[in-house]
Amino acid sequence: MKPLALAMTLLCWAQTAQAHPHVFIDTGLEVIFDSQHRATGLRITWSYDDLTSLQIITDKGLDPDFDGNLTPEETTQLNGFDMHWDAGYPGDTYASMAGQPLPLAGPSDWTVAYKDAKILSTHYRSFAQPIEITQPLLIQVYDPTLYVGYYLKLGTNLTNATGCTARTLLPDLDAARAKLDAAIAALPQDAEAAYPELGADFAEAMEVTCRPN
Repeated sequence: MKPLALAMTLLCWAQTAQAHPHVFIDTGLEVIFDSQHRATGLRITWSYDDLTSLQIITDKGLDPDFDGNLTPEETTQLNGFDMHWDAGYPGDTYASMAGQPLPLAGPSDWTVAYKDAKILSTHYRSFAQPIEITQPLLIQVYDPTLYVGYYLKLGTNLTNATGCTARTLLPDLDAARAKLDAAIAALPQDAEAAYPELGADFAEAMEVTCRPN
């Protein structure tokens, strides 16, 4: 199941073809390295927007006194609400090096909190095998259909990454919008058509570079 899919099902949200996000998620990325200076996995943080958080909390019957806090029992009920994915689903997170995709395992070691009227969830995803970064490692978080908008507002971090640095790359939004407009204009008018999957063109990216050992 996709992130938010469970919540969307419960809330009867229909993912119609739209040209802008309807769910907004502030995102944080942490790349974790081993003692051999290889990238082993990612810690991903999602902070859901106020409205989405309220809808999820309300639908699940949590925080009935509306004080903005969850009891330990309520937090346990919420934990993992966005972590049950269909097999093969990429989790809206994509890693690559030299143009080649780097497979990631499914989510594990997830957490959840509810603070300041927002749901904050984290999860860990390991690479299929440790990665020696000989060329820039690129990580993007995006929904191909743009229904969900992800933004790297929670920062990018490296752990145990001796000799490595990270920076955030911003998309060319003018070019991305022009490409999306052209793709929408080319859709058939007399039949239901799949929405153009151009989320990657709008996505911010974390780029990690490392000095040779």
